[in-house]
Amino acid sequence: MWACDNYEMPPIIPQTGSTLANPTSGSSLVLSADNPEELIPFTVTAADFGMTGTVTYSLEMDLAGANFANPVTLGSTTSNIIEATAEVINDELLSKGAMFDNPVDVDFRVRSSINQPLSPIYGETVTLSITPYNSVVEFPVIYVPGDYQGWNPGNEMTVLKSVNFDDVYEGYVHILPGGTGEFKVNETNNWDVNYGDSGADGTLDRDGDNIKVTESGTFFMKVDLGAKTYTLSEPLYWGIIGDATEGGWDSETKMKFDRDQNVLTITTDLKAGEMKFRANQDWGFNYGGSNGELTADGPNIAVAEAGNYTVTLDFRTPGEVKYTMTKN
Repeated sequence: MWACDNYEMPPIIPQTGSTLANPTSGSSLVLSADNPEELIPFTVTAADFGMTGTVTYSLEMDLAGANFANPVTLGSTTSNIIEATAEVINDELLSKGAMFDNPVDVDFRVRSSINQPLSPIYGETVTLSITPYNSVVEFPVIYVPGDYQGWNPGNEMTVLKSVNFDDVYEGYVHILPGGTGEFKVNETNNWDVNYGDSGADGTLDRDGDNIKVTESGTFFMKVDLGAKTYTLSEPLYWGIIGDATEGGWDSETKMKFDRDQNVLTITTDLKAGEMKFRANQDWGFNYGGSNGELTADGPNIAVAEAGNYTVTLDFRTPGEVKYTMTKN
């Protein structure tokens, strides 16, 4: 028989992750619109993997309390300094919902990897207070030309945007009645790199057959360009509802699609009262709000006085739903 008393466990190699040494935790950083190209330096400590090799340090950022569920990598280096522009930090924070001119707590951590068969290690989280500035975030976009918009790949009104800068694009596609319901997905504003779906299976194929829907309406579309996949929601038919509208709180007054502006619109008589936007006679799809800004299940929209109004519903910016209400 074999004895097990002399079996020796392999040694455990202690490892130490890298942390952010400067700025220090609790520091404040105010970003300036006057100097968006300013390089913000971040100093990191050395990681110890317990063996020699080339170590790469990557600085990750996310809103405080998010537990790095969707971190942004600001940069990587093999030295101890990582630099990121004020503009990049600012745009990433705004895209995550931070308010400009208001300080927000932001978590940072360092991901260390080595050119050895070892897993990456993470250092301690450091929290900074950062005040972003007001700017228009230029999200990456892909184009969705189709029958509904004249097969124009350069139409800036019919795009999907990557709000997390992660190659996942989303937005709304408005398919008009009476057309073919066909469209494609283009990487740029031309036909050089375009995708269809030859198997109608949700997989994007380069130069593939046109994607086709059999119903008209507003579709929420999500494209993972890295995985070459896409999804489409059921068609949504939007209208206005409320005691200020013709149908009261019982029935929606349908909106129409303005293909030139890529918004839903209606011109109608309204009473003094309240209204909301709703789709498919279903309160599972409704928006309310004020001052041109809407949120899902938001408060009723006030109509101060009776009259003839032109109302628009705007889904053009992913992550934001807007409206206008203009008295004629």
